[in-house]
Amino acid sequence: MSKLVIVGTVAFDAIETPFGKTDKILGGAATYIGLSASHFNIDAVAVSVVGGDFPQEYLDLLSNKNIDTSGIEIVKEGKTFFWSGRYHNDMNSRDTLATELNTLADFNPVVPEVYKDAEVVMLGNLHPIVQSSVLDQMSSKPKLVILDTMNFWMDCALDDLHNVIKRIDVITINDEEARQLTGEYSLVVAARKIHEMGPKYVVIKKGEHGALLFHNEHVFYAPALPLEEVFDPTGAGDTFAGGFAGYIAKTGDVSFENMKNAIIYGSTLASFCVEKFGTERMQNLSSDEIHKRLLQFKQLTQFEIELT
Repeated sequence: MSKLVIVGTVAFDAIETPFGKTDKILGGAATYIGLSASHFNIDAVAVSVVGGDFPQEYLDLLSNKNIDTSGIEIVKEGKTFFWSGRYHNDMNSRDTLATELNTLADFNPVVPEVYKDAEVVMLGNLHPIVQSSVLDQMSSKPKLVILDTMNFWMDCALDDLHNVIKRIDVITINDEEARQLTGEYSLVVAARKIHEMGPKYVVIKKGEHGALLFHNEHVFYAPALPLEEVFDPTGAGDTFAGGFAGYIAKTGDVSFENMKNAIIYGSTLASFCVEKFGTERMQNLSSDEIHKRLLQFKQLTQFEIELT
């Protein structure tokens, strides 16, 4: 069975959208990535840190989804990372109300020995030095290393970010971040510049407008599925990344053609994530529902045309 290492936050979120608000609920990049990747019957481990305030039932939830939690450090006297945010009416922009690093401030990830030969490594959004430290622990070079990052690290740790970008195969960022990282407005030019930094593949997420995959001169575009209602976009990008990484780990095929399928799987799973608050929708998602939505994606994008 293929192995996937997932590194990122396991956290508490408090979310407010035009549809309502929540108290502290389960969140974090590694949580969303793991729940998404769990649909591919692979051997996945979450590497993260939580405090003594983190409920055992949440760890059990991950374990019941076949996500190995042995890589999650529990600091008994510490508190779990907490983020709170309020989304605007357009659901594309948000205000951060609170960020409490807590145990994450001193997080030194430790990859369990049995996963140091994993074929795929998914580096969730964390400090670039932390991401690099994970790659240093791998006993053999993974078949594919995927990295997610954000504009915050471009603002305060750009040199460290450049150093880890040299070591990866796939980067997933949104359009705004791609423009900031390269200083280019055109996403085609931005992707070319990011290629020159090291990654063979560049995935640029455009939220409700889908995602772009770049590899050398090849470009693939996957639309986002039009949805009647979006309750909470939190975690959609991480769910996308989890679907992408899970599919690659399952198939073992890192070709551009197969990554097109991985993009579609990621987009499909992300479309479920936004239908409920937090991880609620992902916790109870069935394989039948995924299959039906994949067919919807196929109908949305497939056509025949006679070229004269």
